[in-house]
Amino acid sequence: MTPSRDRRAFWGFEDLALFLGAVLPAWLVGTLVLRFGRALAPGAFSNNAVRALVFQSAIYALLVGAMYMVITFRYGRPFWKSMGWVAPERGAWWCVFGGPALAGGLSVLGVILHTPTIPTPVESLISGRGSLVLVAFFAVVLGPLFEELLFRGFLQPLLQRALGAWPAIVLAATGFALLHGPEYQWGWQQLLVIGLAGVAFGYARYKTGSTAAGALLHGGYNLTFFVGYLIQTR
Repeated sequence: MTPSRDRRAFWGFEDLALFLGAVLPAWLVGTLVLRFGRALAPGAFSNNAVRALVFQSAIYALLVGAMYMVITFRYGRPFWKSMGWVAPERGAWWCVFGGPALAGGLSVLGVILHTPTIPTPVESLISGRGSLVLVAFFAVVLGPLFEELLFRGFLQPLLQRALGAWPAIVLAATGFALLHGPEYQWGWQQLLVIGLAGVAFGYARYKTGSTAAGALLHGGYNLTFFVGYLIQTR
């Protein structure tokens, strides 16, 4: 297969090591942000969804900042363009309609695999209309934005330069699935389904040359499951 754009990674594995070194500091800063928030606005931070999403958003912002510093300060390149955050040359409509189709197909696979029902932390955060809006925004917008920048914008092109397209897609999808492991109590069925979704996001990134296309597919996928959750619970 041939990508519509050839965006080779100019960063290296030492830059990946620098990024991984920022994970623990980002977690510590997220903890401090949470503590300051609870001290300054105890009413708002009494909500579980607010606490969890502020903490996660702080970590995401700091890690995106770490990637930004690697790209712009070390190499002097534009961040968003380097990460492939550009309009897809083709396949944009496929990414729009592919999210629900992908969610439906993988749901069928989950049934075939007898996937156990595991309450996720996201479900436990929804306690009212306000928390519902916050969780939906995080699941459909912020989560896909960060995860696609990391796995398909930063990691996949680096692996592709070293190993080729399909190994890079599969390895990036494996990392993506492992990131969600604690959320699903490391159930192999859930990890397999999430990994296959990651392969689809990675293929969209490769085929269109656009990380934004992968994020669009990812957001539609998450939105489909979120709507399904609302229908089921109401």
